Amino acid sequence: MWSTFWSSMVAFILSSVVMGLAWVLAKRALSDREKSSPFECGFDPIKSARLPFSLRFFLLAIIFLIFDVEIVLLFPVLISMSTSYSAKMTVSAFIFLLILIVGLFHEWNEGSLEWAQ
Repeated sequence: MWSTFWSSMVAFILSSVVMGLAWVLAKRALSDREKSSPFECGFDPIKSARLPFSLRFFLLAIIFLIFDVEIVLLFPVLISMSTSYSAKMTVSAFIFLLILIVGLFHEWNEGSLEWAQ
């Protein structure tokens, strides 16, 4: 009974000391002007760092992620087709690829894959 009480007290005191030390060190770090300023390779910042990025870049990144996931989803199908042949698996893989190719052509016709206008 007493050992759990003392171990709880030691844990409470130790955590309080660590929290107090972190609070004191954080106050000192906040006053440092160099650490709170934006850093661009040693140069003064040209523009604000909070400008929104291009929506075209975001859409291109999403398309890249979709086709990356597509590759990951096709690997198990290819491995299982090398060990045993199944017509149902082959048809489903071709339908999956067909949907992705149609999507790729749609993105291409829409102009989402072009980086510069």
